[in-house]
Amino acid sequence: MSRQILSGITVLVLFLWYPLPAADLFLGAGGRAGATLSPDQVHVGIHLDMGEIHERLRFQPNVEIGFGSDLTLVAINPEVLYLFNPRGRWTPYAGGGLGLNVFKYDKGKLLVNETEFEVGLNLLAGFETKVTEMSRIFVEGKFGVGDSPDVKISCGFTFLR
Repeated sequence: MSRQILSGITVLVLFLWYPLPAADLFLGAGGRAGATLSPDQVHVGIHLDMGEIHERLRFQPNVEIGFGSDLTLVAINPEVLYLFNPRGRWTPYAGGGLGLNVFKYDKGKLLVNETEFEVGLNLLAGFETKVTEMSRIFVEGKFGVGDSPDVKISCGFTFLR
């Protein structure tokens, strides 16, 4: 794993542990997986539910690692979600945030690995529902602007504390 990827993950971990005074910090954590279009990849990742920073606004940063199309993409996404109906059976949400993306291209004709760091914007929408009092599942679509992947479709779970 390259230094740039390790540096990006280190920055995210430090960022996530920095306390936000308005939030009930760390309400849960979970995993996610899905498909990415442009670049065509599959991705896996983790996310944290950092609580509401304001009524119906949840801070939910995540890290996703994509594989395919002769590159590895590490996306660090500090995202904010707006919950439309937080007390309903299914809760629709929309949101967005920065996409801090590290693209690591596989060896090409010159047998040289190339790594690029790009910043984009993510816009997202999805639905979540509680499975138990301590867990929920979700389905989400994410649309990239600028140097983020064009489309990501993900599903996942969150374990609450």
